[in-house]
Amino acid sequence: MSTSLRLSTVILPYRRWHEGGRSAWQRAEQLGFHTAFTYDHLSWRTFRDGPWFGAVPTLTAAAAVTDRVRLGTLVTSPNFRHPVTLAKDLISLDDVANGRITLGVGAGGTSFDATALGQDPWTPRERADRFGEFVALLDKLLTEDGKDGVSYQGDYYSAHEVRNIPGCVQRPRLPFAVAATGPRGLDLAARHGQAWVTTGDPRLFESGTPEQSVQALRGQAERLADACAAIGRDVNGLDRILLTGFTPDRGRPLESVDAFVDFAGRHQELGFTEIVIHWPIPDSDFAADQQVFERIATEALAQLG
Repeated sequence: MSTSLRLSTVILPYRRWHEGGRSAWQRAEQLGFHTAFTYDHLSWRTFRDGPWFGAVPTLTAAAAVTDRVRLGTLVTSPNFRHPVTLAKDLISLDDVANGRITLGVGAGGTSFDATALGQDPWTPRERADRFGEFVALLDKLLTEDGKDGVSYQGDYYSAHEVRNIPGCVQRPRLPFAVAATGPRGLDLAARHGQAWVTTGDPRLFESGTPEQSVQALRGQAERLADACAAIGRDVNGLDRILLTGFTPDRGRPLESVDAFVDFAGRHQELGFTEIVIHWPIPDSDFAADQQVFERIATEALAQLG
């Protein structure tokens, strides 16, 4: 299976806006990336003891200084978000960006975000239960913008006569890119997503091979197709996004244009429609040569056809 491929980037929100933050987003647009994403965490891994800014304000600022590049989260989770307040933020953000926002959404992990509000980490079952309710209610809130409002009572989230007028610029709402690898998450992607997101199989990151990773991704894509078929949806109507940096290949695809073209070509054959690469961050897991990164952005897709 082969399909056309888009190239996007993810810019971590660790720099002050006037000390390199703004220029990175503007440069992403100049380089022609399809989408510039950011992580939606309160802090993250090795960046926890350093600067880290909020995703929604960062994307709002990015929307104000760009015109063409799409913008989005990769990913937002229920760990510290509520659908009612998040929906209002997203409608406002989509308005500022004039319809250029994509919501990447996932179940969330068990690290700092999971306990920052003082709660105990959720069990895997509760995390999946919450994720399902979170996505379904958020879909409803962003789609139904009538004067009667949205009311809902679930096991974890509720809404009472919530009005979201005028709704999103994008209709019927901004697109969801649902991160998932398990059956319940893949079902959510099939039911609510305009795109599916994966980082590969985390069990292969330390000791797996690139070949094993490709096989694991092929299996995930097949299970996504099964989830779509179960509800009568054509999987080819769903974009498939690979966030790089978490497969056994690690940073090697960014070592040269040829290395990236080889990596991207193998995953394009699996049906991926979009590959996301991390904006280089010195002295981190995402360290890469900026000049090579920019050559990949401007030259690689032409070689993939």
